[in-house]
Amino acid sequence: MRTRKESDSVGTLDIPSNAYYGVQTLRGFENFQITGKKMNYDFIKNIVLIKKAAAKVNGQYGYVQKGIADAIICACDEVLDGKWKEQFITDAIQGGAGTTVNMNVNEVIANRATELLGGKKGQYLCHPNDHVNHAQSTNDVIPSAGKLTVLKLADELLESLEVLIRELMNKAQEFDGIIKMGRTQLEDAVPIRLGQEFNAYASALKRDHKRIQNTLQEMHVLNLGGTAIGTSVNAGAKYVESIVGILSEECGRELIKADDLIDATQNVDSFVVVSGSLKACAVNLSKMCNDLRLMSSGPKTGFGEITLPAKQNGSSIMPGKVNPVIPEVVSQVAFLVMGNDTTIVMAAEAGQLELNAFEPVIFYKLFESLTCLSNAIKTLTVNCIMGITANEKRCENLLESSVGIVTALCPYLGYKKSAELAKEALAKDVKIRELILQYGLIEPELLEKILDPYAMT
Repeated sequence: MRTRKESDSVGTLDIPSNAYYGVQTLRGFENFQITGKKMNYDFIKNIVLIKKAAAKVNGQYGYVQKGIADAIICACDEVLDGKWKEQFITDAIQGGAGTTVNMNVNEVIANRATELLGGKKGQYLCHPNDHVNHAQSTNDVIPSAGKLTVLKLADELLESLEVLIRELMNKAQEFDGIIKMGRTQLEDAVPIRLGQEFNAYASALKRDHKRIQNTLQEMHVLNLGGTAIGTSVNAGAKYVESIVGILSEECGRELIKADDLIDATQNVDSFVVVSGSLKACAVNLSKMCNDLRLMSSGPKTGFGEITLPAKQNGSSIMPGKVNPVIPEVVSQVAFLVMGNDTTIVMAAEAGQLELNAFEPVIFYKLFESLTCLSNAIKTLTVNCIMGITANEKRCENLLESSVGIVTALCPYLGYKKSAELAKEALAKDVKIRELILQYGLIEPELLEKILDPYAMT
Protein backbone atom coordinates (compact mmCIF):
# COMPACT_ATOMS: atom_id res chain seq x y z
CA MET A 1 0.00 0.00 0.00
CA ARG A 2 1.36 3.38 -1.00
CA THR A 3 1.74 5.87 1.82
CA ARG A 4 2.66 9.47 2.50
CA LYS A 5 4.37 10.81 5.58
CA GLU A 6 2.70 13.34 7.86
CA SER A 7 3.98 14.83 11.09
CA ASP A 8 2.41 16.38 14.16
CA SER A 9 3.83 17.50 17.50
CA VAL A 10 4.12 13.86 18.62
CA GLY A 11 6.03 12.55 15.60
CA THR A 12 5.67 11.18 12.07
CA LEU A 13 3.30 8.52 10.73
CA ASP A 14 2.79 6.81 7.40
CA ILE A 15 -0.67 7.68 6.08
CA PRO A 16 -2.32 5.72 3.22
CA SER A 17 -1.75 7.87 0.16
CA ASN A 18 -5.43 7.76 -0.84
CA ALA A 19 -6.69 8.76 2.62
CA TYR A 20 -8.28 12.16 3.12
CA TYR A 21 -7.68 11.93 6.86
CA GLY A 22 -4.25 12.74 8.22
CA VAL A 23 -1.78 12.11 11.02
CA GLN A 24 -3.91 13.34 13.92
CA THR A 25 -6.85 11.21 12.83
CA LEU A 26 -4.73 8.10 12.42
CA ARG A 27 -3.09 8.60 15.79
CA GLY A 28 -6.50 8.87 17.46
CA PHE A 29 -7.74 5.85 15.50
CA GLU A 30 -4.85 3.79 16.82
CA ASN A 31 -5.27 5.03 20.38
CA PHE A 32 -9.01 4.49 20.67
CA GLN A 33 -10.04 1.02 19.57
CA ILE A 34 -12.88 0.92 22.08
CA THR A 35 -16.40 0.17 20.81
CA GLY A 36 -15.68 -0.97 17.28
CA LYS A 37 -18.32 1.54 16.18
CA LYS A 38 -17.68 4.75 14.31
CA MET A 39 -19.03 8.12 15.33
CA ASN A 40 -22.71 8.69 14.50
CA TYR A 41 -22.75 9.93 10.91
CA ASP A 42 -25.36 12.59 11.60
CA PHE A 43 -22.95 13.90 14.22
CA ILE A 44 -20.14 13.99 11.64
CA LYS A 45 -22.34 15.88 9.20
CA ASN A 46 -23.26 18.42 11.87
CA ILE A 47 -19.57 19.02 12.58
CA VAL A 48 -19.16 19.57 8.83
CA LEU A 49 -22.08 22.02 8.87
CA ILE A 50 -20.23 24.00 11.55
CA LYS A 51 -17.04 23.98 9.44
CA LYS A 52 -19.01 25.26 6.47
CA ALA A 53 -20.62 28.05 8.49
CA ALA A 54 -17.25 28.98 9.96
CA ALA A 55 -15.67 29.14 6.50
CA LYS A 56 -18.46 31.44 5.33
CA VAL A 57 -17.86 33.83 8.23
CA ASN A 58 -14.07 33.61 8.01
CA GLY A 59 -14.12 34.22 4.27
CA GLN A 60 -16.59 37.08 4.51
CA TYR A 61 -14.57 39.00 7.09
CA GLY A 62 -11.11 38.15 5.76
CA TYR A 63 -10.03 35.90 8.61
CA VAL A 64 -9.28 33.22 5.97
CA GLN A 65 -8.36 33.90 2.34
CA LYS A 66 -11.50 33.93 0.19
CA GLY A 67 -10.26 31.23 -2.20
CA ILE A 68 -9.40 28.87 0.64
CA ALA A 69 -12.71 29.55 2.39
CA ASP A 70 -14.58 28.79 -0.84
CA ALA A 71 -12.70 25.50 -1.24
CA ILE A 72 -13.61 24.56 2.36
CA ILE A 73 -17.27 25.29 1.66
CA CYS A 74 -17.18 23.17 -1.50
CA ALA A 75 -15.51 20.27 0.33
CA CYS A 76 -18.09 20.52 3.10
CA ASP A 77 -20.92 20.38 0.57
CA GLU A 78 -19.46 17.19 -0.88
CA VAL A 79 -19.44 15.52 2.55
CA LEU A 80 -22.96 16.73 3.27
CA ASP A 81 -24.00 15.14 -0.04
CA GLY A 82 -22.67 11.79 1.20
CA LYS A 83 -19.16 11.69 -0.24
CA TRP A 84 -16.06 10.51 1.66
CA LYS A 85 -18.12 8.82 4.40
CA GLU A 86 -15.54 6.06 4.77
CA GLN A 87 -12.88 8.63 5.69
CA PHE A 88 -14.41 9.29 9.11
CA ILE A 89 -12.80 6.48 11.02
CA THR A 90 -12.70 7.50 14.68
CA ASP A 91 -14.26 5.38 17.41
CA ALA A 92 -17.44 6.55 19.12
CA ILE A 93 -15.67 6.72 22.50
CA GLN A 94 -12.37 8.59 22.60
CA GLY A 95 -10.25 10.57 24.99
CA GLY A 96 -9.58 14.26 24.48
CA ALA A 97 -13.14 15.60 24.65
CA GLY A 98 -13.64 14.83 20.96
CA THR A 99 -10.42 16.31 19.55
CA THR A 100 -9.86 13.20 17.42
CA VAL A 101 -13.19 13.44 15.62
CA ASN A 102 -12.84 17.22 15.25
CA MET A 103 -9.44 16.73 13.62
CA ASN A 104 -10.78 13.85 11.51
CA VAL A 105 -13.28 16.30 10.01
CA ASN A 106 -10.69 19.08 9.76
CA GLU A 107 -8.21 16.85 7.92
CA VAL A 108 -10.74 15.35 5.49
CA ILE A 109 -12.06 18.81 4.61
CA ALA A 110 -8.54 20.25 4.38
CA ASN A 111 -7.24 17.53 2.07
CA ARG A 112 -10.27 17.69 -0.19
CA ALA A 113 -10.08 21.51 -0.27
CA THR A 114 -6.38 21.21 -1.09
CA GLU A 115 -7.26 19.06 -4.10
CA LEU A 116 -9.84 21.62 -5.18
CA LEU A 117 -7.10 24.25 -4.96
CA GLY A 118 -4.87 22.17 -7.25
CA GLY A 119 -2.72 20.45 -4.63
CA LYS A 120 -2.28 16.87 -3.43
CA LYS A 121 -3.40 15.16 -0.24
CA GLY A 122 -0.99 15.95 2.56
CA GLN A 123 0.25 19.13 0.90
CA TYR A 124 -2.29 21.17 2.87
CA LEU A 125 -2.72 24.26 0.74
CA CYS A 126 -5.73 24.43 3.01
CA HIS A 127 -4.55 23.62 6.54
CA PRO A 128 -6.76 21.58 8.92
CA ASN A 129 -5.94 23.78 11.93
CA ASP A 130 -5.11 27.18 10.48
CA HIS A 131 -7.94 27.30 7.97
CA VAL A 132 -10.68 24.67 8.52
CA ASN A 133 -10.55 25.04 12.31
CA HIS A 134 -9.98 28.81 12.31
CA ALA A 135 -11.71 30.58 15.25
CA GLN A 136 -12.87 27.22 16.59
CA SER A 137 -11.97 24.70 19.25
CA THR A 138 -12.99 21.12 19.85
CA ASN A 139 -14.60 22.52 22.98
CA ASP A 140 -17.19 24.61 21.17
CA VAL A 141 -17.52 22.60 17.94
CA ILE A 142 -18.23 19.20 19.51
CA PRO A 143 -20.96 20.19 22.01
CA SER A 144 -22.62 22.36 19.36
CA ALA A 145 -22.63 19.48 16.86
CA GLY A 146 -23.92 17.23 19.63
CA LYS A 147 -26.89 19.50 20.22
CA LEU A 148 -27.72 19.66 16.51
CA THR A 149 -27.61 15.87 16.35
CA VAL A 150 -29.87 15.50 19.37
CA LEU A 151 -32.38 17.80 17.67
CA LYS A 152 -32.31 15.77 14.46
CA LEU A 153 -32.69 12.41 16.18
CA ALA A 154 -35.38 13.81 18.46
CA ASP A 155 -37.44 14.88 15.45
CA GLU A 156 -37.83 11.24 14.47
CA LEU A 157 -38.50 10.16 18.05
CA LEU A 158 -41.25 12.74 18.54
CA GLU A 159 -42.84 11.79 15.24
CA SER A 160 -42.90 8.11 16.19
CA LEU A 161 -44.40 9.01 19.57
CA GLU A 162 -47.17 10.99 17.88
CA VAL A 163 -48.10 7.99 15.74
CA LEU A 164 -48.13 5.68 18.77
CA ILE A 165 -50.32 8.10 20.74
CA ARG A 166 -52.76 8.31 17.85
CA GLU A 167 -53.02 4.52 17.58
CA LEU A 168 -53.52 4.14 21.35
CA MET A 169 -56.35 6.66 21.19
CA ASN A 170 -57.89 4.70 18.31
CA LYS A 171 -57.79 1.58 20.48
CA ALA A 172 -59.23 3.52 23.40
CA GLN A 173 -62.23 4.41 21.24
CA GLU A 174 -62.52 0.89 19.83
CA PHE A 175 -62.48 -0.69 23.30
CA ASP A 176 -64.59 1.90 25.09
CA GLY A 177 -67.63 -0.37 25.39
CA ILE A 178 -65.74 -3.27 26.97
CA ILE A 179 -65.91 -3.51 30.76
CA LYS A 180 -63.25 -5.47 32.63
CA MET A 181 -62.02 -5.83 36.15
CA GLY A 182 -59.43 -3.28 37.18
CA ARG A 183 -56.59 -4.44 39.38
CA THR A 184 -54.36 -2.85 41.99
CA GLN A 185 -51.28 -4.71 43.19
CA LEU A 186 -52.43 -7.50 40.83
CA GLU A 187 -55.55 -8.07 42.98
CA ASP A 188 -59.13 -7.47 41.88
CA ALA A 189 -60.10 -3.84 42.45
CA VAL A 190 -63.08 -2.21 40.70
CA PRO A 191 -64.39 -2.30 37.12
CA ILE A 192 -62.87 -0.18 34.40
CA ARG A 193 -63.43 0.13 30.67
CA LEU A 194 -60.67 -1.36 28.56
CA GLY A 195 -60.79 1.81 26.51
CA GLN A 196 -60.02 3.86 29.62
CA GLU A 197 -56.82 1.87 30.14
CA PHE A 198 -55.64 2.56 26.61
CA ASN A 199 -56.58 6.21 26.94
CA ALA A 200 -54.42 6.39 30.07
CA TYR A 201 -51.47 4.99 28.13
CA ALA A 202 -51.95 7.69 25.51
CA SER A 203 -52.17 10.38 28.20
CA ALA A 204 -48.87 9.30 29.76
CA LEU A 205 -47.13 9.38 26.38
CA LYS A 206 -48.61 12.78 25.56
CA ARG A 207 -46.95 14.01 28.74
CA ASP A 208 -43.67 12.40 27.65
CA HIS A 209 -43.93 14.07 24.25
CA LYS A 210 -44.38 17.47 25.84
CA ARG A 211 -41.61 16.82 28.38
CA ILE A 212 -39.12 15.87 25.67
CA GLN A 213 -40.07 18.91 23.60
CA ASN A 214 -39.48 21.17 26.58
CA THR A 215 -36.02 19.75 27.29
CA LEU A 216 -35.02 20.19 23.65
CA GLN A 217 -35.24 23.96 23.99
CA GLU A 218 -31.80 23.90 25.63
CA MET A 219 -30.39 22.14 22.56
CA HIS A 220 -30.87 25.35 20.57
CA VAL A 221 -28.43 27.26 22.79
CA LEU A 222 -24.81 26.88 21.58
CA ASN A 223 -21.40 27.83 22.94
CA LEU A 224 -20.06 28.23 19.40
CA GLY A 225 -17.66 31.17 19.29
CA GLY A 226 -16.42 30.49 22.81
CA THR A 227 -13.45 28.46 21.46
CA ALA A 228 -11.32 26.75 24.12
CA ILE A 229 -12.93 27.72 27.43
CA GLY A 230 -15.61 30.22 26.52
CA THR A 231 -13.42 33.33 26.43
CA SER A 232 -13.37 33.38 22.58
CA VAL A 233 -9.58 33.29 22.39
CA ASN A 234 -8.34 33.40 18.74
CA ALA A 235 -11.81 34.26 17.43
CA GLY A 236 -12.45 37.64 15.83
CA ALA A 237 -15.31 39.75 17.14
CA LYS A 238 -17.21 39.54 13.86
CA TYR A 239 -16.89 35.75 13.89
CA VAL A 240 -18.19 35.45 17.47
CA GLU A 241 -21.06 37.77 16.62
CA SER A 242 -22.03 36.03 13.37
CA ILE A 243 -21.27 32.31 13.56
CA VAL A 244 -24.42 31.06 15.30
CA GLY A 245 -26.69 33.05 12.97
CA ILE A 246 -24.94 31.69 9.87
CA LEU A 247 -25.16 28.15 11.25
CA SER A 248 -28.90 28.68 11.86
CA GLU A 249 -29.30 29.49 8.17
CA GLU A 250 -27.29 26.44 7.14
CA CYS A 251 -29.20 23.93 9.24
CA GLY A 252 -32.63 25.54 9.10
CA ARG A 253 -33.08 25.76 12.87
CA GLU A 254 -33.39 28.73 15.18
CA LEU A 255 -30.15 28.63 17.17
CA ILE A 256 -29.04 30.99 19.92
CA LYS A 257 -25.59 31.94 21.17
CA ALA A 258 -25.32 31.23 24.89
CA ASP A 259 -25.40 34.31 27.13
CA ASP A 260 -22.50 32.90 29.16
CA LEU A 261 -20.09 31.09 26.85
CA ILE A 262 -17.88 30.00 29.74
CA ASP A 263 -20.80 28.30 31.50
CA ALA A 264 -21.96 26.75 28.23
CA THR A 265 -18.48 25.34 27.59
CA GLN A 266 -17.82 23.75 30.97
CA ASN A 267 -21.32 22.47 31.84
CA VAL A 268 -23.27 19.78 29.99
CA ASP A 269 -26.34 19.57 32.22
CA SER A 270 -28.60 20.24 29.24
CA PHE A 271 -27.79 16.75 27.93
CA VAL A 272 -28.61 15.31 31.35
CA VAL A 273 -32.04 16.94 31.18
CA VAL A 274 -32.73 15.50 27.73
CA SER A 275 -31.58 12.05 28.83
CA GLY A 276 -33.82 12.29 31.88
CA SER A 277 -36.86 12.98 29.70
CA LEU A 278 -35.99 9.96 27.55
CA LYS A 279 -35.70 7.83 30.69
CA ALA A 280 -39.13 8.96 31.87
CA CYS A 281 -40.58 8.06 28.49
CA ALA A 282 -38.87 4.67 28.61
CA VAL A 283 -40.37 4.03 32.05
CA ASN A 284 -43.90 4.75 30.79
CA LEU A 285 -43.42 2.64 27.69
CA SER A 286 -42.10 -0.33 29.65
CA LYS A 287 -44.89 -0.08 32.24
CA MET A 288 -47.44 -0.13 29.42
CA CYS A 289 -45.74 -3.13 27.88
CA ASN A 290 -45.83 -4.91 31.24
CA ASP A 291 -49.60 -4.36 31.23
CA LEU A 292 -49.95 -5.64 27.68
CA ARG A 293 -48.06 -8.81 28.55
CA LEU A 294 -50.21 -9.40 31.64
CA MET A 295 -53.53 -8.69 29.93
CA SER A 296 -52.62 -10.95 27.00
CA SER A 297 -51.20 -13.76 29.15
CA GLY A 298 -52.55 -17.23 28.56
CA PRO A 299 -54.07 -18.06 26.20
CA LYS A 300 -55.97 -20.34 28.63
CA THR A 301 -54.35 -19.96 32.02
CA GLY A 302 -53.65 -16.23 32.15
CA PHE A 303 -55.68 -13.03 32.04
CA GLY A 304 -56.53 -13.45 28.37
CA GLU A 305 -58.36 -10.11 28.20
CA ILE A 306 -56.65 -9.02 24.99
CA THR A 307 -54.81 -10.79 22.20
CA LEU A 308 -51.58 -9.40 20.75
CA PRO A 309 -50.69 -10.00 17.11
CA ALA A 310 -48.76 -13.26 16.64
CA LYS A 311 -45.41 -12.20 15.19
CA GLN A 312 -43.27 -15.35 15.39
CA ASN A 313 -42.98 -18.79 16.96
CA GLY A 314 -42.48 -18.50 20.70
CA SER A 315 -40.47 -21.61 21.38
CA SER A 316 -38.01 -24.01 19.81
CA ILE A 317 -39.45 -26.87 21.88
CA MET A 318 -43.10 -26.03 22.66
CA PRO A 319 -45.23 -26.23 19.47
CA GLY A 320 -47.83 -23.54 18.99
CA LYS A 321 -46.47 -21.23 21.68
CA VAL A 322 -46.57 -17.52 20.83
CA ASN A 323 -44.79 -14.98 23.04
CA PRO A 324 -45.30 -11.22 23.45
CA VAL A 325 -42.01 -10.48 21.73
CA ILE A 326 -42.74 -6.88 20.79
CA PRO A 327 -43.54 -5.65 24.32
CA GLU A 328 -40.52 -7.63 25.49
CA VAL A 329 -38.14 -5.85 23.14
CA VAL A 330 -39.56 -2.46 24.08
CA SER A 331 -38.88 -3.16 27.75
CA GLN A 332 -35.31 -4.17 26.88
CA VAL A 333 -34.82 -0.87 25.07
CA ALA A 334 -36.21 0.88 28.14
CA PHE A 335 -33.58 -0.85 30.29
CA LEU A 336 -30.92 0.30 27.81
CA VAL A 337 -32.13 3.92 27.98
CA MET A 338 -32.14 3.83 31.79
CA GLY A 339 -28.59 2.48 31.85
CA ASN A 340 -27.47 5.07 29.32
CA ASP A 341 -28.95 7.78 31.51
CA THR A 342 -26.78 6.63 34.40
CA THR A 343 -23.70 6.81 32.19
CA ILE A 344 -24.65 10.31 30.99
CA VAL A 345 -25.25 11.54 34.53
CA MET A 346 -21.89 10.22 35.74
CA ALA A 347 -20.01 11.62 32.74
CA ALA A 348 -21.62 15.03 33.15
CA GLU A 349 -20.78 15.15 36.85
CA ALA A 350 -17.17 14.21 36.16
CA GLY A 351 -16.39 17.47 34.36
CA GLN A 352 -13.58 19.53 35.88
CA LEU A 353 -12.98 23.28 35.83
CA GLU A 354 -13.42 24.79 32.34
CA LEU A 355 -14.28 21.66 30.34
CA ASN A 356 -16.03 18.31 30.44
CA ALA A 357 -13.69 15.81 28.79
CA PHE A 358 -16.30 13.06 28.67
CA GLU A 359 -18.64 14.40 26.01
CA PRO A 360 -17.88 11.53 23.57
CA VAL A 361 -19.49 8.93 25.84
CA ILE A 362 -22.36 11.32 26.63
CA PHE A 363 -23.12 11.66 22.92
CA TYR A 364 -22.58 7.97 22.17
CA LYS A 365 -25.15 6.98 24.79
CA LEU A 366 -27.58 9.84 24.18
CA PHE A 367 -27.65 9.20 20.43
CA GLU A 368 -28.14 5.49 21.12
CA SER A 369 -31.05 6.21 23.46
CA LEU A 370 -32.74 8.48 20.94
CA THR A 371 -32.31 6.03 18.06
CA CYS A 372 -33.25 2.85 19.90
CA LEU A 373 -36.24 4.43 21.63
CA SER A 374 -37.54 5.74 18.32
CA ASN A 375 -37.13 2.33 16.66
CA ALA A 376 -38.75 0.54 19.60
CA ILE A 377 -41.77 2.85 19.45
CA LYS A 378 -42.15 2.21 15.74
CA THR A 379 -42.16 -1.57 16.09
CA LEU A 380 -44.50 -1.37 19.08
CA THR A 381 -46.97 0.69 17.07
CA VAL A 382 -46.91 -1.30 13.84
CA ASN A 383 -46.28 -4.82 15.11
CA CYS A 384 -48.34 -4.72 18.29
CA ILE A 385 -50.71 -1.85 19.13
CA MET A 386 -52.40 -1.60 15.74
CA GLY A 387 -53.24 -5.32 15.78
CA ILE A 388 -54.47 -5.76 19.37
CA THR A 389 -57.92 -7.31 19.72
CA ALA A 390 -60.10 -7.47 22.82
CA ASN A 391 -61.56 -10.68 24.21
CA GLU A 392 -64.86 -9.19 25.34
CA LYS A 393 -66.45 -12.40 26.62
CA ARG A 394 -63.42 -13.21 28.71
CA CYS A 395 -63.48 -9.72 30.24
CA GLU A 396 -67.18 -10.12 31.04
CA ASN A 397 -66.70 -13.53 32.67
CA LEU A 398 -63.82 -12.33 34.83
CA LEU A 399 -65.79 -9.28 35.87
CA GLU A 400 -68.86 -11.30 36.89
CA SER A 401 -66.84 -13.85 38.84
CA SER A 402 -64.85 -11.24 40.74
CA VAL A 403 -65.71 -9.92 44.21
CA GLY A 404 -64.20 -6.56 43.21
CA ILE A 405 -67.63 -5.10 42.50
CA VAL A 406 -68.34 -5.27 46.24
CA THR A 407 -66.67 -1.86 46.60
CA ALA A 408 -69.73 -0.28 44.99
CA LEU A 409 -71.87 -1.64 47.85
CA CYS A 410 -69.97 0.16 50.62
CA PRO A 411 -72.16 3.30 50.55
CA TYR A 412 -75.26 1.08 51.02
CA LEU A 413 -74.06 -1.73 53.32
CA GLY A 414 -70.96 -0.28 54.94
CA TYR A 415 -67.36 -1.43 54.67
CA LYS A 416 -67.59 -4.25 57.26
CA LYS A 417 -70.68 -5.91 55.81
CA SER A 418 -69.32 -5.56 52.28
CA ALA A 419 -66.06 -7.24 53.36
CA GLU A 420 -68.01 -10.11 54.94
CA LEU A 421 -69.91 -10.64 51.70
CA ALA A 422 -66.66 -10.65 49.72
CA LYS A 423 -65.15 -13.33 51.97
CA GLU A 424 -68.29 -15.46 51.79
CA ALA A 425 -68.45 -15.18 48.01
CA LEU A 426 -64.85 -16.33 47.72
CA ALA A 427 -65.32 -19.18 50.19
CA LYS A 428 -68.48 -20.46 48.50
CA ASP A 429 -67.38 -19.59 44.96
CA VAL A 430 -70.56 -17.69 44.26
CA LYS A 431 -71.21 -14.27 42.83
CA ILE A 432 -71.70 -11.21 45.03
CA ARG A 433 -74.90 -10.46 43.16
CA GLU A 434 -76.36 -13.84 44.19
CA LEU A 435 -75.58 -13.32 47.89
CA ILE A 436 -77.15 -9.85 47.93
CA LEU A 437 -80.36 -11.17 46.42
CA GLN A 438 -80.32 -14.27 48.61
CA TYR A 439 -80.15 -12.20 51.79
CA GLY A 440 -82.48 -9.51 50.50
CA LEU A 441 -79.98 -6.80 51.41
CA ILE A 442 -80.77 -4.53 48.44
CA GLU A 443 -83.79 -4.36 46.13
CA PRO A 444 -83.07 -6.01 42.74
CA GLU A 445 -83.74 -2.83 40.74
CA LEU A 446 -81.37 -0.76 42.89
CA LEU A 447 -78.78 -3.53 42.85
CA GLU A 448 -78.69 -3.56 39.06
CA LYS A 449 -78.23 0.18 39.06
CA ILE A 450 -75.42 -0.01 41.64
CA LEU A 451 -73.60 -2.77 39.82
CA ASP A 452 -73.95 -1.17 36.39
CA PRO A 453 -70.31 -1.18 35.24
CA TYR A 454 -70.70 2.17 33.49
CA ALA A 455 -72.02 3.72 36.68
CA MET A 456 -68.91 2.54 38.48
CA THR A 457 -66.45 3.69 35.80
